[in-house]
Amino acid sequence: MRSHHNLWTALITVMVMVLCFLLGGCVQQSRESAESAGTIGIAMPSKTIERWSRDGEYLKKSFEAHGYDVELRYSDDDINHQINDIQVLIADDVDLLIIVAIDGSALFRTLEDAEFKNIPVIAYDRLIMNTDAVDCYVSFDNYRVGALQAQFIEERLGLEDSRDSFNIELVSGDPADNNAIYYYNGARDVLQPYLDSGKLKIPSRKLEFLQTCTPGWSTDEAYENMQNILASYYSDKTRLDAVLCASDALSLGVIPALYSDYAGDNIPVVTGQDGDIATLQAIVDGRQTMTIYKNVNNEADIAVEVADAMLKGKPLDASLTGELSAECVFDDTSYDNGTKVVPSYLLIPEVITLENLDSLAATGLYKWDERHRYLVAN
Repeated sequence: MRSHHNLWTALITVMVMVLCFLLGGCVQQSRESAESAGTIGIAMPSKTIERWSRDGEYLKKSFEAHGYDVELRYSDDDINHQINDIQVLIADDVDLLIIVAIDGSALFRTLEDAEFKNIPVIAYDRLIMNTDAVDCYVSFDNYRVGALQAQFIEERLGLEDSRDSFNIELVSGDPADNNAIYYYNGARDVLQPYLDSGKLKIPSRKLEFLQTCTPGWSTDEAYENMQNILASYYSDKTRLDAVLCASDALSLGVIPALYSDYAGDNIPVVTGQDGDIATLQAIVDGRQTMTIYKNVNNEADIAVEVADAMLKGKPLDASLTGELSAECVFDDTSYDNGTKVVPSYLLIPEVITLENLDSLAATGLYKWDERHRYLVAN
């Protein structure tokens, strides 16, 4: 009897082990079926800047919602830190890289390793220069941003019909950011006829890009530069009629510099870009005239959808725009990074003034405060 008992015990033990093995295999198979579609490496410039912190987290959540794992790194606005971050992501064998370059001209050697490992690269918001490792560029139409800013000044000053002349100063972006030159060129092309005719004058004579640029898009440097310009070229009561600021970070430096000489209805036309909360408050208060709004969630959505298409082997061409969730145009001629023309998906920016602030609230990213006076982040 004891031998039969031992036999049954052994058989039951074997059956339990087999069952556990089979169940384990099923669980493993279930886990494998639930595993991610791949791993996306995201390199952002800095977490301390609202725009990049928001973009990074939104991209991460969006990729995860599409079934991907995500490695998200912020580089404290230090190019060497970012190079190291990208090298780590490449060493981790991510399936695709999305990079917002701190310095678009400093990554070409690092990306050779990505190219060697056949890791596709999307340059996000800022074009990466001098490398054929960049497969795609997702951004807003940066040339159009500058053109829209300049056209706003053109209309607000009535340049086309006026016989008067007006004074303008240009405050451009970071020379290391390739976008800054596109903004500048878009604005310059609109303003040049009025500069040629004398309807627009630049008392500081700072016209060329490198004369007007602001390293790091620094608010503090924009403030100091504008103070120096006003002290040097406007102390004799010469009136400043417009300041073309390439971004809100710059306009938020320029505006305080104008306080001592300009107030109320006397303030110059001041442009901007990004729709920062502080800028929207300045628009409500009449201290800034307009900003160019770029729905960054739409930009992130397009990046996710383009990345997903790339990893599934779909071609990068105009046909893909019909599958994307936000309006954009495909451009395979304009964005030459010095090594290749990078296929680009460009979203359409929007002019925001006091009159159409409600359109921002309608995006769901902003809402009015309790007094319905200022827009705040939603």
